[in-house]
Amino acid sequence: MSLLALHGVRKSYGALKVTDDITLAVAEGETLGILGPNGAGKTTLFNLISGDVRADGGRVEYEGRDVTGLKPHQRCHAGIGRSYQVPQPFGNMSVFENLVTAACFGGGQSEREAWRTAQEVLAETGLMAHANTPAGGLTLLNRKRLELARALATRPKLLLLDEIAGGLTEPEARLLVEELQRIKARGVTMIWIEHVVHALLSLADRLFVINFGQKLAEGAPRAVMNDPEVRRVYMGMEA
Repeated sequence: MSLLALHGVRKSYGALKVTDDITLAVAEGETLGILGPNGAGKTTLFNLISGDVRADGGRVEYEGRDVTGLKPHQRCHAGIGRSYQVPQPFGNMSVFENLVTAACFGGGQSEREAWRTAQEVLAETGLMAHANTPAGGLTLLNRKRLELARALATRPKLLLLDEIAGGLTEPEARLLVEELQRIKARGVTMIWIEHVVHALLSLADRLFVINFGQKLAEGAPRAVMNDPEVRRVYMGMEA
């Protein structure tokens, strides 16, 4: 049984079809990379999985259960955690307070459990030295780390990463990938939208490419990246 399955999921805004009959399945422990040009519908797809946006049609299943009608906090409590393309911390709260809040309200943990989770996540994401720093004063790399850390504090089984390496330097992206590799080794299932392709390819077991809200290609990373249509649409290269 797949951990996550989408069946003919659709979302439109007026006449614009943002996701159009998307069907995919993600196995437990798998890392699925999502590629597509800007405006292809990638973030909307995440919003449909997390519940931030309600589908117009189709079905979202998680652990074999239909969660299409569940609200975002209910999906988070069930084990679906996510980061956002633009980090959204509580800027006036410390890094530690951000994590305790995520663990309590996103993960449904008691205060004692949340403190322990926050300490573990600080160590895992390299943020221990910034535990008492106001989140609004962090560098971009550490804001990205905090965005990841807040999602991890909810103790997700499924982690949705939306362009978490975007805007980072090459060394910074490498550090982030190393952290994600350790998370993957723990068995956390991940779906990762990313334009930093080499970072994505270092982790993804499979790629899913969308264009104009529809599936363009799906399969092993090497085969997908060599697909002539993918190269034309995504990279602007003629085969």
